[in-house]
Amino acid sequence: MFAAPGLGYDRAITIFSPDGRLFQVEYAIEAVRRGTTAIGVRCKDGVVLAVEKRVLALQDPESVEKIFVIDEHIGTAIAGLTADARVLVNQARIEAQRNRIIYDEPINVEGLTRYIGDTKQMYTQHAGVRPFGVSFLIAGVDELGPKLFMTDPSGTYWSYWAAAIGSGSQAAKEILEKEYKQDMTLEDSIKLSLKALSQVLESELDPTKVEVAVVDVQTRIFKRLSSSEVQKYINEIRKSGSS
Repeated sequence: MFAAPGLGYDRAITIFSPDGRLFQVEYAIEAVRRGTTAIGVRCKDGVVLAVEKRVLALQDPESVEKIFVIDEHIGTAIAGLTADARVLVNQARIEAQRNRIIYDEPINVEGLTRYIGDTKQMYTQHAGVRPFGVSFLIAGVDELGPKLFMTDPSGTYWSYWAAAIGSGSQAAKEILEKEYKQDMTLEDSIKLSLKALSQVLESELDPTKVEVAVVDVQTRIFKRLSSSEVQKYINEIRKSGSS
């Protein structure tokens, strides 16, 4: 009796299949594809992160966290396994503070992204571990201006003007590709990210079902928007859609 093609190549992270694939990494990427949708939009004024929040019955919406502050000028939105994200975020926070102590300056966005990518990559080549099943959208403002990066479970990272990850990423990308412009303002970027999220939500756009954070070039402070601020932008989107 012959074994099925590829059988056994997914049993350890250190085994390549004959066609050069690491199945455990691909399984981790699939975990990201099944996660909640996260969107990042970069413009001349800063960067916006917006995420879908799936809140269960009787669950406190405030306890569902999909956007994390890493340093005062950098934050991240996640898609995939939240527990894996929390471990990586804690490590990234330590690295950001280490940079401040050693060099007396905030870490630049790409440097922090590279650190997270390197950490992820280490977990794709050692026995006894598994890849992190999470992708990050990392937003920040440094001396080079506003930056938006995406990392995947393999440890690879790319820079984007606008990006989407998670289960609704394809539908969100269609909106972003159609309507994104590099001369957009920060407010325009917030509206675009919410509009893209509205295409993937199963119900009507609502502040309890989304989370939005921004970092602007003036203050270089990463902050979450309050529910009332998010509601204001939702109302403006509805008005423009009905007009």
